[in-house]
Amino acid sequence: MAMGYAGVRYGGCLSSVPSSCEPQMTAHATEKQIAPAPLRDRPALAEPEEQASPAADAFVIDDEVGICKFVSMALANLGLKAESYHTAAQAIAALERGHPAIVFLDIALEGSDAVDVLRLLGERRYSGVVQLMSGSNTDLLDDVRRIGARHGLVMRAPLQKPFRTEAIRQAISGAHFDGQPETTISFSPTVKLDLEDLLAKELLELWYQPKIDLRTGTLVGAEGLIRCRHHFHGVVGPDSFLPGARNTSLAALTQYVVLTALRDWNEMADAGANLRIAVNANLGSITTLNLAALIRDNRPKNEAWPGLILEVPEGEAVGDVGLIHEIATQLRIYGISLAIDDFGEGYSSFARLRELPFGELKLDRGFVEGCADDGRNSGICRAIIELAHQFGVVAVAEGLEQAADVRAIRDMGCDVGQGYYFARPMPKSKFIALLGESAATRGHWLA
Repeated sequence: MAMGYAGVRYGGCLSSVPSSCEPQMTAHATEKQIAPAPLRDRPALAEPEEQASPAADAFVIDDEVGICKFVSMALANLGLKAESYHTAAQAIAALERGHPAIVFLDIALEGSDAVDVLRLLGERRYSGVVQLMSGSNTDLLDDVRRIGARHGLVMRAPLQKPFRTEAIRQAISGAHFDGQPETTISFSPTVKLDLEDLLAKELLELWYQPKIDLRTGTLVGAEGLIRCRHHFHGVVGPDSFLPGARNTSLAALTQYVVLTALRDWNEMADAGANLRIAVNANLGSITTLNLAALIRDNRPKNEAWPGLILEVPEGEAVGDVGLIHEIATQLRIYGISLAIDDFGEGYSSFARLRELPFGELKLDRGFVEGCADDGRNSGICRAIIELAHQFGVVAVAEGLEQAADVRAIRDMGCDVGQGYYFARPMPKSKFIALLGESAATRGHWLA
């Protein structure tokens, strides 16, 4: 590509856990067959009536006692505290104390099932990882996984019983990773902060995640993520301050990320990278703000500035085509283009899409994940990529975490990819330092 580009989204933080290998037990062993394993730092299992606050690192939800103990012991040997539950009601009640970083969930439970749990997790805006596990057929597991993704949950590829302890370690170390086997999700409860207060106190900042040209393997841009650097809670993600935020606060946030992206472009250009940055914007913020004037008055003076991309969710983009078309047309005068985000989730009609002036089509991560092995996801991804190219726009796959998915999406002809497979989000200073090193690493991101 002649020019790089970047986007703005939201995501989770990372931390490390030990990666030592444990004895190769299997998940279908009965309670009597499982010998107690030596524990390192934390108890393997606390029965529901004995659990203490706050919530554990992981929940294990299964109606089989032996499975609960097997998974809990494997997690304890990784230094993680697990709590086990046999019903949906028990697990959901425990969420009131705080959210675990990962939930191991069986399909069938006592008096309920995984779908009930996924619905309730979605209602409570659970932001951790859900790891399905079952002896059911793979088609059923994949369908349940799609239901979780539809409710906004981060769904991992299912574990098919029986599985070994190594599979559990991989589920933890691979939940969110940047190519480093010991990197995983952060085990900290979600805090609730007021967006308006954070804006007033200037506690927000924009982080960036590399975007890779899938044809050449080169670094071509980044996707930004909004973060709060709190004096007490440390760095926290948007799940702590976006849910329930007022429209006026969301509009102020959009203005903040636009202005920040414009300023950051100058520093990226000084590092030798001409990136086209994008920011997320909901329809309400776009119609409230005078974005044309905002860009006109604050855009970089450098003639090489390639413009800005506004990412709009698919459902909002096609909801009022006339209004979006009018705004997008005016913004194009100032070098601003539109990207349709999370495409494939809203089942837009092609006729409406044809009326929208957009430059990027971003595949919904629910279809990207597992596309190497899931025939249905693969077919949907291929169709979206071909559609993007028919419209003459760039196809972007986000949420790439597994090497197999990267190879599959590249072979489909997708233009750009991003996700934890390549790198995790990083502060602006670290990303700019990476830009200075990009010449030395050019072409090696797909190795």
